[in-house]
Amino acid sequence: MIRVRFAPAPTGHLLVSGARVALANSLFARRHGGEMLLRLDDLDAERWRPAHAEAIQQDLHWFGIGWQHSFRQSDRVELYRDAIERLKRDGFLYPCFESEAELKAKQEFRRKRGQPLIYDRAMLRLTDRQRRDAEAGGKRPHWRFRLPDRTLEWKDMVLGPRKAALSSASDPIVARGDGSPSAIIASVVDDIDFRTTHVIRGEDSPGNTAVRIELFEVMGGRSHAVRFAHLPALEDSPSSAGRPFGSLSLRSLRGDGLEPRAIAACLAGDTSDDPPEAHRLAAAFELSSMAASRFDAARLLRLNRRALADLDFAAVADRLPGGATEAFWLAVRGHLDLLKEARGWWDVVAGSIVPPIMEGDREVLIAAAATLPPEPWDGTVWADWMSALERATGLPGEALLPALRLALTGEDSGPELRGLLPLIGRARTAARLGLAVA
Repeated sequence: MIRVRFAPAPTGHLLVSGARVALANSLFARRHGGEMLLRLDDLDAERWRPAHAEAIQQDLHWFGIGWQHSFRQSDRVELYRDAIERLKRDGFLYPCFESEAELKAKQEFRRKRGQPLIYDRAMLRLTDRQRRDAEAGGKRPHWRFRLPDRTLEWKDMVLGPRKAALSSASDPIVARGDGSPSAIIASVVDDIDFRTTHVIRGEDSPGNTAVRIELFEVMGGRSHAVRFAHLPALEDSPSSAGRPFGSLSLRSLRGDGLEPRAIAACLAGDTSDDPPEAHRLAAAFELSSMAASRFDAARLLRLNRRALADLDFAAVADRLPGGATEAFWLAVRGHLDLLKEARGWWDVVAGSIVPPIMEGDREVLIAAAATLPPEPWDGTVWADWMSALERATGLPGEALLPALRLALTGEDSGPELRGLLPLIGRARTAARLGLAVA
């Protein structure tokens, strides 16, 4: 059974970069009939908030991502501590008494000399007496996992063949001075306990992955073979908000009126012109499709327009401006890149707009006002009006359309006037024609 996990830290809203990792895990599990687990990495008590944890789960559900199991790391601290004690007992850990300031000073010393920024293992030379003296003085050690001197090679399912020498990595801290577990030991314990088969996550260095592999082998045995897939970071293609797309929150995209289908198709590397439903996206999904890191904002808008065009009124009614009708939605839905653009078109049909003075089209607009059909207006009013106006001016409809569109909507493109005109109504239409020739 394939098992994957998504492990967000509930310290803020879910970003697009995190949603991309969640999507990759979800699609991979569905593609292979596996399971997905949601793990909330909430060990940082100072930063995590219950409201953020709830918001992340809401955003995932909106994005169409579900999971079979979920848990919080803060509920499993004793299990992590037990694992740390076993590693101590088996001789894999060693105590270190340097303070955070001392470690920073050491790193700065090595940086200035162009030396690798890895821990120097000074505490391995600590004598038993020195350790007793340090503890008698009130110091409590943090514990590091001693890495062996070997080179690991593996095949990343996205990045391809990888290798790293463990001698080029710092011995990782697995327990802090207060006895609390570090993120890496907690993650490995969880992946072993829940029998994770594939770790699909954001970009990381080969050295960090090698450290995880070594911990897996020491704690779970070589039979617990976890496969890794690292997604390259999205290129910093600026968004409309002036920020890299990956740093935007999924919630902000939802607020702008982007549909989950369109976002998912872009992030998953789908190349079709119509964003597929989740089951179709999963059926064709390959992790290799996420190796490309460039994000195409223009394509996202095209796909979102297609996704919005497929939605019926019931699916969007609660997100439309107050008073918006089904007739309004049917008139505009194929012409919106973002759902929030519906607000502007509702102002066109139900509010007050001031068209520009159109001296060059004065005669056409005067004739248009003179030929306005009487009310009531229904779905045939546009055709009736155009027939009358063509006879009055001797001009074809395509020549009349640009001036009428600008006068009635204030825009030179948009939804068909055939659908908008009955919603605008005769009084507004007459008033706008008059303003345009004033």
